[in-house]
Parts: sequence; C-alpha cells; structure tokens
Amino acid sequence: MGHEAAKTNRLRDETFKAKYFSGHVLDIGCGTDPVVPAAMPFDLEQGDANRILDYLAPDSFDCVHSSHCLEHMHNAQAALMQWWALVKPGGFLVLVVPDEDLYEQGHWPSLFNPDHKATFRLDKPSSWSPVSHDLGQLVGALPGCETVEIDRQDRGYDHSYLHLPRNRMMRHWQKALRWCFRKWNKDLYRPGPRPRWTGPWLVRFNRWLEVPIDQTRGPAVAQIQVILRKKSAD
Repeated sequence: MGHEAAKTNRLRDETFKAKYFSGHVLDIGCGTDPVVPAAMPFDLEQGDANRILDYLAPDSFDCVHSSHCLEHMHNAQAALMQWWALVKPGGFLVLVVPDEDLYEQGHWPSLFNPDHKATFRLDKPSSWSPVSHDLGQLVGALPGCETVEIDRQDRGYDHSYLHLPRNRMMRHWQKALRWCFRKWNKDLYRPGPRPRWTGPWLVRFNRWLEVPIDQTRGPAVAQIQVILRKKSAD
C-alpha cells in the first residue's frame, strides 16, 4: 500500500496538496508514510479500520485520505460509511483504489494480492468479478456527498500487453505452457518490487504466454481516484 501511495502522491502537485491536505488530516492505511507529514496515521497499530468509529469521533477531520486500503476491508461499503463519518462538513475524502481491469486483469481471487476482498470499477454496468463495486455508485450512496472528481489513473501502464489470439494449435500449447510457467514463476506474483533476475526477456515471454503480470510493481499505476466533499449543513 505504501509503494502505491507514494507513486500516487508524486502525481499530485503542491496546489492539489494545499487544497485537499490542509487542516486536520487522517491517512488510513498509510503505514509509517502518511500522505503529508502532518497527517495522522491510522493503520494496524492504531486499530481496525473496518470499525474506525470505535477509535475516532465523527466530524473530526478536514480531510480523510486512504490509498489502496479499502479493498482490504471485510465490507467495503460499511467501512467507507464509517470513514465518511469522520469528515467534517465542508471537508474532503480522497480515496484511491485499484482498478479491477488494470490490476486484477479478470482474475479472482487476486493473483497479486490474496488479501484483497473487493474489486472496483468505474463506468461499467457489470463486471467479471463476483466482489465488484462500481465506485461511482458506492460513493454516491454516502450522505451529503458531492463528487469533486473521479478518474481512472493509468500512467505508465502498458495497455497493449496482451497479444491478439493466435491459431487454435498455438493457443493449446500456450495454455499448457502458461499453466506450467505460472506454477514455476511465483516471483511474479509476490508483493513488492520485481526480483532483479526478472529481466526484459521474462516480461516478453510472459507477454507471449498471455500470463498476467503486476505492472504496478514498476512505475505504473492502475487505479481509480475519487475526491469527495461533504456538504455543509444548512
């Protein structure tokens, strides 16, 4: 989570940070690397983010930020409702989650992070994932919510990774080799940076086999960011 949060923060300029990350800021799931130095961290050491209202009072923060944490919650909708309750009227919630098509790539359970309990999509009526949430609909259900911005972020992501289908015989061989290679090449599916020995030849071989790889282990991002404002009481 920290790796992705740091990459996301590099996409934000100082104007963005000054606008949204000022005042009393809470960063959920940040580990030891909060989104801005003054932000209050909330991670496993501080408690259970699924039940964050057991630890923190409602209407306490000018901004609540969370990057790549909501997908780990047991009930994403219920957890998000509690996080939203922490935001003061007039304050902001800045949320980043993986995009299911760019990150999970049609596979569930997740190939790249077995702790994921939910996937997220944007502007798709349906999904291949049995645990998918439309992020627009999810945040739209929050009381007093105004969506400032919601967008898919894919900087550095290679959308041409998969090749076009080959002839039937080639695809049979491909399928068999893909199964063997995925069983052997476990390093491609472990969290963290890709091991040094996995050079460009391995990426090209995976591409030929149509084996999914986690592009976010490099500089790419594969996520959705939403910025919400809590309307002030009249």
